[in-house]
Amino acid sequence: MPELPEVEALKDFLTEHLVGHEIVRVLPVAISVLKTYDPPLTALEGREVTAVHRYGKFLGLRTADGPFLVTHLARAGWLHWRDRLPDGPPRPGKGPLALRVALETGEGFDLTEAGTQKRLAVYVVQDPAQVPGIARLGPDPLADDFDEERFAGLLAAERRQLKGALRDQSLIAGVGNAYSDEILHAAKMSPFKRAASLTPEETSRLYLALRSTLTEAVERSRGVAAGRLKAEKKSGLRVHGRTGEPCPVCGDTVREVSFSDSSLQYCPTCQTGGRPLADRRLSRLLK
Repeated sequence: MPELPEVEALKDFLTEHLVGHEIVRVLPVAISVLKTYDPPLTALEGREVTAVHRYGKFLGLRTADGPFLVTHLARAGWLHWRDRLPDGPPRPGKGPLALRVALETGEGFDLTEAGTQKRLAVYVVQDPAQVPGIARLGPDPLADDFDEERFAGLLAAERRQLKGALRDQSLIAGVGNAYSDEILHAAKMSPFKRAASLTPEETSRLYLALRSTLTEAVERSRGVAAGRLKAEKKSGLRVHGRTGEPCPVCGDTVREVSFSDSSLQYCPTCQTGGRPLADRRLSRLLK
């Protein structure tokens, strides 16, 4: 799933390639991705793209005197830039193509979604705050005003474990499964530690890990073409998705805890005092 760093890089890429150009056609292929109907997709046509914004994991294209095109790529969605779009309209079918946006230059992009769980979402709205997921977003962790004091205030009343708290978009916007693993590894904290139990020193350590992990990931992704962002993300991860591999910090074996529809990875030596965490499928959680 694209998270804050990849969506930030897509925002920069689209800013360079879209702003100042006119949308001539918006072609829906999978009607299920459309979550709004008023304004219609045709309200975007004939309008110039004036800006591209990121809201957590959402991307928003602003058009001149018109609506926004907002998308959330979800778990299996992606954006593919085309220097030259194919001639003729795309054919609806069982393929991954969900939506195509064409510019006056003949360039454009496709939104695609792999797999059977269709969660890719597209909205056409006058104000991004009309998108429910954006309206519920917590603060952006890379915003200038997101300081350690604000972060501590968010965690103070949190009874959940750190893994779940970091992934909650209404608490902090943009962090998902992969980067929450990376942040906790950098902070040397168990994913099952209770957020409200952190000492001031631990809160400071987690805040620094949050900011540095995301900032470094954004910098690695900056200037990378849209088609290479997935590979760039994977290459920069130290524990997420690396079950069975040696931890790059201490050399211990990276372990995994599986859930019904996801998993987390961690290093026992770095994060849990050498103790393996219990798999949620098999036994109670270890703190």
